[in-house]
Amino acid sequence: MTDLPTEMTYVRAEGDGGPEVLVPARGPLPTPGEGEVLIEVAAAGVNRPDVMQRKGMYPPPPGAPETLGLEVAGRVAALGAGVTELKVGDQVCALLTGGGYAEYAVAPAAVCLPVPEGLSLTEAAALPETFFTVWTNVFERAGLKAGQSFLVHGGTSGIGTTAIQLAVARGATAYATAGGPEKVAFCEKLGAKRAIDYRTEDFQAVLKEETGGKGVNVILDMVGGEYTNKNIKSLAPEGALVQIAFMQGPKVQIDLTPIMLKRLTVTGSTLRARPVSQKASIAEALRREVLPLVAAGKVKPIVHATFPLENAADAHRLMEESSHMGKIVLTTAKA
Repeated sequence: MTDLPTEMTYVRAEGDGGPEVLVPARGPLPTPGEGEVLIEVAAAGVNRPDVMQRKGMYPPPPGAPETLGLEVAGRVAALGAGVTELKVGDQVCALLTGGGYAEYAVAPAAVCLPVPEGLSLTEAAALPETFFTVWTNVFERAGLKAGQSFLVHGGTSGIGTTAIQLAVARGATAYATAGGPEKVAFCEKLGAKRAIDYRTEDFQAVLKEETGGKGVNVILDMVGGEYTNKNIKSLAPEGALVQIAFMQGPKVQIDLTPIMLKRLTVTGSTLRARPVSQKASIAEALRREVLPLVAAGKVKPIVHATFPLENAADAHRLMEESSHMGKIVLTTAKA
């Protein structure tokens, strides 16, 4: 690391609070440990968990950096001990436990993915968090297969845009919920057979009509609350509901009868605190099953807006407005 600068710009949260607590600062470069690489960051994705952490509602797991940022793309700047699968100068995107809002970040080599041909580093920074999440939940946990049907709530979010595209690319029929005609049209442009405007339509009734009363095979939900029972009623026999967040709250009262009668699976997961070995397994599946779809142009990270790293507060304001369609990305001078 002798040829690298000794300091970098990063974004510091000055306590818990609104977007205004995010301010640029200067500090030392992190040092890669065994099995890790140092990435010169060109771009970093902004995600809903970043907002929750900024508010003090989602503390980083033990050992994770306090700096926000769960995904980056850039160039490998230095190798930690034992890293042989990457070399200095390689373009990668990576899943992090934190530290992405910075000019340099450390990531386990095992969770670094090559930047697919045809993607810019800015686009690549929008890939890891949502693609890791969608793959492990929709295809590994819930087992969505070609010929089946799938619903994702929040269809224009980073998770939603990824889920729609991957489901369709792998031969499933996708449905989505979204708020307003513009977002509905956007979901359908991405490949959803029918997008449902949750402001004016009942997704349970629409799905019943769309599927001839059969229901869908898999539902990916980030809402929770009153959606939970409607999700269960909207599933086909042997279907699966996967919960990855709960914007309406985690505590719900449910009727277990449909779960028993339809032999449903209700599951969920988080990603950030899982061990590197599990994330590495997901990364390997993405290399094998998903990156070829990205390289072929069948699936693509959708970037709604970019902001300079120093303007992270403005990126968070946009995130909280929920008007975006796709991902929000921070960029550095290396983008």
